[in-house]
Amino acid sequence: MTDRLEYGATEDRTMPAVVYGLYLLAFATVVTAFIGLIIAYSQREGAGARTRTHYTFLIRTFWMSIVWWIVGGALVVWGGIFSIILIGLPFLAIGIFIMAAVGVWWALRCILGVIYLARDEPYPRPHAWLA
Repeated sequence: MTDRLEYGATEDRTMPAVVYGLYLLAFATVVTAFIGLIIAYSQREGAGARTRTHYTFLIRTFWMSIVWWIVGGALVVWGGIFSIILIGLPFLAIGIFIMAAVGVWWALRCILGVIYLARDEPYPRPHAWLA
């Protein structure tokens, strides 16, 4: 109850919910993640303290996932090229594992964010790497 008093009583939760939805739709089409990122950046400054934590969390989720997707994708490409001489197979497997783990991590962060938003609570650790 003290969180609600500290963060104010009236904050619109619609736009953070839209961004979470767009992020979850990114499994079908990646474009929605970029649209969600633009919305999060545009709404963060005018948001209240509670919803600002969700926007910060969403923005960090996007950029951290991009970094790890690039790492995993580079390992997949490099491993795929060098799998002809079998030295690339471990790198290919590691790259595929990283990319799959990022997908699970992305979904988990979005689901947890929706849960906190539905409870009308700020995200407790928006700058954390793990959910």
